[in-house]
Amino acid sequence: MINPKHKNETLESIFSRHSIRNFTDQPVDKSLIDTILQAANQAPSAHNSQSWRFVTIEGNKKRELTELINNKAADFPRTSSALLRMSSRSISSAPVIIGVTNTGELVRHGKDMFQIDEDSAHDFFRTMEIQNSAAAVENMMIAATSLGLGTVWLGIMFLIKKEVLEFLGEPNGEFMAIIPVGYPKRDAKGPKKRDLDIIAKKL
Repeated sequence: MINPKHKNETLESIFSRHSIRNFTDQPVDKSLIDTILQAANQAPSAHNSQSWRFVTIEGNKKRELTELINNKAADFPRTSSALLRMSSRSISSAPVIIGVTNTGELVRHGKDMFQIDEDSAHDFFRTMEIQNSAAAVENMMIAATSLGLGTVWLGIMFLIKKEVLEFLGEPNGEFMAIIPVGYPKRDAKGPKKRDLDIIAKKL
């Protein structure tokens, strides 16, 4: 709950954002997608590397992605298969999908910045790239909420990351996210969050 004396539009968007999995068939104007991608691109990144890539998917390519997911779902145990199929329905429902990948550029060049062994450098800079893109995705979702749009981060797509990366045209990248974007089909509230006294402490 927002403290009334601190309430503002940014905090309202953060507190009202929650995962949306079913969307109306109302098209999303390209200018809105451009705006949320610009918001994502404003996220902080280590050494200002901006080593993320955003891939927008619509129309026939979206249908191809749902077919890919449903075909691959058969290769997994029941729970994973069901979650993949549920994700494909969200993708089918949304008018626009945004794929997010890392380029690995910071991983490749970062080791020259520090005198540490190659394995440590790889883990160090790969973690930085993941943090960078996670911040970008959060910016994207909050911006979408502020514009009346719904989103969901389909993390289950990690199970078929190789196939998804190839589909996105980024076979040498690292998979980060598939984000359906559209107008929510129905009003809904997100799950109750834990109280701060459970998840925060002071040293």
